[in-house]
Amino acid sequence: MSSYRKNITVKQEDLDELQHVNNVRYLEWVQEISKEHWENVVAKKVLDEIIWVVRNHNITYYEGALLNDSIAMATEVIEWKGPISTRLVTMKNNKSGRMLVKAITEWCAVHPKTLKPIRVPVDIQTLFTQRE
Repeated sequence: MSSYRKNITVKQEDLDELQHVNNVRYLEWVQEISKEHWENVVAKKVLDEIIWVVRNHNITYYEGALLNDSIAMATEVIEWKGPISTRLVTMKNNKSGRMLVKAITEWCAVHPKTLKPIRVPVDIQTLFTQRE
């Protein structure tokens, strides 16, 4: 499985004072879909051996989403380098197909007890890079 997708609907609590989805909420969605992808691909044993911390978020906002808009979210890992996984998350308006947000996040794999960076085994990386 190389990518993970889901749809969400904008709720009142997602909005800011301008009645658009709050930028912080987009960031939460980036983190949520990234975590879901990881948890849906790897075995439970791996979840206990590797945890992820954010190293860097780069988010580009193209358009705002409004109450009740349906958003198509997708994520995939686009690069592995040592303990770093670079992940792309896109969010598009389901009705118009227009891009709302593009986020590139560098995640660092760490050992759950020592919190020191660790390399992700190649067999785990392959689960995220094989094409569907």
